[in-house]
Amino acid sequence: MAVNPKHTLPRPAETPGLEGRLYLREDELDRAAELVFRAARQFWRAAEGPLADQELGPAHYRALAAVRREEGLSVKTLQIRLGVRKQSLQRVLNELEAAHMLARAPGQRDRRERLVTLTEAGREAERAASAALRERLAQVFRLAGADAVAGARAVLAALAETGEEGP
Repeated sequence: MAVNPKHTLPRPAETPGLEGRLYLREDELDRAAELVFRAARQFWRAAEGPLADQELGPAHYRALAAVRREEGLSVKTLQIRLGVRKQSLQRVLNELEAAHMLARAPGQRDRRERLVTLTEAGREAERAASAALRERLAQVFRLAGADAVAGARAVLAALAETGEEGP
């Protein structure tokens, strides 16, 4: 998904009203929440092309990427890492297995445990989607600049690491 090269993102100093104002007002927080949701939708659109060929979506990609990072994960560990319900993960794994993208095998120490590995087709699907997502991030990072990227990373990391009970 191409980014319009003529479009530039405003820097905080260039955005009217940002100097010295409180950004924790309800209306500003609502706008930020909406931007997070819109950004997530646009981000995943970058990967839709490579995934659509196999009729896969973001949940499939997340599972493929997690397994690629650590082949031989148990299904239970994968569930914890992804933060999803068992039923949701089983549906995704069943679909990936039916598409010949991953394989499940019994554990060596505990035969009841199921270990997940990618097939070559799974590795290729994950590679293509990851490349599209990396390209999209590189485009917007170049537009935003180093200071904005550092700030965005800090905000996203805080969002990702903060549990329901707060910081």
